[in-house]
Amino acid sequence: MRYIDAQSVHETLDYASLIDALEQAHRGVMPETANLIADEPNGGANKFVTLVGWQQKDVIAVKMVGVFPQNLSLTPPQASVQGLVCVFDARTGTPLLAADGEAMTFRKTAADSALGARLLARQDVETLLVVGAGGLAPHMIEAHCTARPGIKRVLIWNRTHERAKALALSIEGPTSAEAVNDLDEAVRLADVISCVTMAEEPLVKGRLLKPGAHLDLVGAYLPHMRETDDDAMKRGTIFVDTRQGMEGAGDLARPVRAGVIGWEDVQADFFDLCAGRKTGRQSQEEITVCKNVGGAHLDLFTARLLADRAG
Repeated sequence: MRYIDAQSVHETLDYASLIDALEQAHRGVMPETANLIADEPNGGANKFVTLVGWQQKDVIAVKMVGVFPQNLSLTPPQASVQGLVCVFDARTGTPLLAADGEAMTFRKTAADSALGARLLARQDVETLLVVGAGGLAPHMIEAHCTARPGIKRVLIWNRTHERAKALALSIEGPTSAEAVNDLDEAVRLADVISCVTMAEEPLVKGRLLKPGAHLDLVGAYLPHMRETDDDAMKRGTIFVDTRQGMEGAGDLARPVRAGVIGWEDVQADFFDLCAGRKTGRQSQEEITVCKNVGGAHLDLFTARLLADRAG
């Protein structure tokens, strides 16, 4: 069985190809999936996650990753998400390959959000705001700029401004990147906003969203977490990448619990949009909000492309 390291994963899964592959996969059906999330004993913050995606007569993908939020504060720092994605032949159960779990997670998560921008953001967007400057942030920038190549300006905000500055300095190519101190002002300017944080209380104020903006919510993967406020959910037309597991996403669960929105306000998922069963943006002025819920099916779709290209 072949092992594919992080560098090879990033080199093999270019965002243009991966976004196309995810769009094509969403024209089909949801694979069978199973999830196991084990919490650290004695109430610790760490988790170990096992996700299984099974596409009959195709491949089985199993992701096994630890989520250890405090790893970044270690000396030296370590990635907060580490593990493996393993691919098996679904006809025989034969192991085919294993790949770096962090790299696969970064790739599939960023491409998933970028597919959302392709489906929902205006085609003439020019300014991208990334809220958060962790390991996923540079991938979000690359993926969104791939999906919407008209982006000319990237704004980066982070609670620790120095991290935002370091990320801005690392961005190469024709796109201008700058770290900003004033999040509210950046929200007012942005055409696309991608939130990649561990925030437990809202950061993005919905009243500041400009007409036609697209809001991509990636964090808030637990019911108590939140990246945007009730105003955003009331002003925006709400979409998800998948309805499976959306009840656990704080940016949806909390306003539903408060009676601000209902689950029926989720207009469509990517399977609906890619298959043409539902339509996305209805006007240039409409604000779209997309919750990136994630799931084992995305690991499978991403692993399938990697297996095809790895030979």
